[in-house]
Amino acid sequence: MFEFQPTLTGELVHVRPLRAADFVDLYAVAADPLLWAQHPQQDRHQQDVFRRFFLDALSSGGALAVVDAVDRRVIGTSRYHGHDPQRREIEIGWTFLARSHWGGAYNGELKRLMLRHAFRFVDTVVFLIGPTNLRSQRAVEKIGGVRAGTRPDASGSPSVVYRIASHDRPEAAP
Repeated sequence: MFEFQPTLTGELVHVRPLRAADFVDLYAVAADPLLWAQHPQQDRHQQDVFRRFFLDALSSGGALAVVDAVDRRVIGTSRYHGHDPQRREIEIGWTFLARSHWGGAYNGELKRLMLRHAFRFVDTVVFLIGPTNLRSQRAVEKIGGVRAGTRPDASGSPSVVYRIASHDRPEAAP
């Protein structure tokens, strides 16, 4: 059984289940319009739009809070979704980090932690990214994601599919 909301610890970030009490801190990060400039939903910085995103995250059962390991502030979120036991596959997505933590080190560690956890249960991790979100596409490529076509995401929007297989990443295996 896939564990959707683990607690994961790295040098830069701690990852834990998202809680309703995280709304104010996470919205303080999400209120930055530049976070959403390449995202298909560019108005997510608006509080009412973000509140819908946040409530969906809580109800998903797979949402995670990303916390800076040094100052203990919530700096973002990510999510596991769409576990397919027959295909031994899971999606990682809905990730965003505060601009103060952009540049690769924090996202890289976050994704390594999430991949290591996922590969305890599945053989393949999928990332669905908006076609115009080049920043996120490059970030997934930096961690080993291989472009594998296109398909609609959970909301029906077009997405570029990236895959990472456990056999391609021995350092991410348990």
